[in-house]
Amino acid sequence: MNKKSLLLAGVVVAISVFFVAGGIIAGTTVDDVIKMQSEGYEKHTKSISEFTHKKHIEDYKITCGECHHDDKGQPLADLKEGDDVQKCIDCHNIPGEKPKGKDAPKLTKQEELQYHAEAIHMNCRDCHRAFNKEHETKAAPTTCTGCHPKADK
Repeated sequence: MNKKSLLLAGVVVAISVFFVAGGIIAGTTVDDVIKMQSEGYEKHTKSISEFTHKKHIEDYKITCGECHHDDKGQPLADLKEGDDVQKCIDCHNIPGEKPKGKDAPKLTKQEELQYHAEAIHMNCRDCHRAFNKEHETKAAPTTCTGCHPKADK
C-alpha cells in the first residue's frame, strides 16, 4: 500500500469515527419538554400532554427510573440523564385506550397495559395521586383536563 492510499484510509477512518461519536452524543440528548404523543394514533380526542423533565427531577426530586422501567415494571435504577431509553409505544404497542362499554372484553391489568394510553395514564395518574396524598395537596393533576388542557380555539 502506498503512502497516498494509507493517508486516504486514515482520513476515511477519522471521518467515520467523527460521525459515529456525533451520533452517540446526539442519541443521548434529552429534551426538557416532551410532547406525550406517539406514532400510530389516527387522531387525538384531547390535547397533547407535555412532560417536563426539569420540573419532575429538580422540583419533585424523582429519578428517571420512576417513569422508565423494565419489562417487569421495575424501575431502571441505574438510569441517568442522557441514557438511551425505549419509547413507551415500543412495549405498550396498541395505540389508544382499552375498549370501553358494556360489550368491552374484560381485560387483566397486564392486557390493559398493552394499550399505550392506559400505560401512560396509570403511570402518571398513580404517581400524581401518591404525590398529592403524601404532600396533602392537589397540585399534581389527576383529571383529564389537568393534563390535557382544552386547546385554544
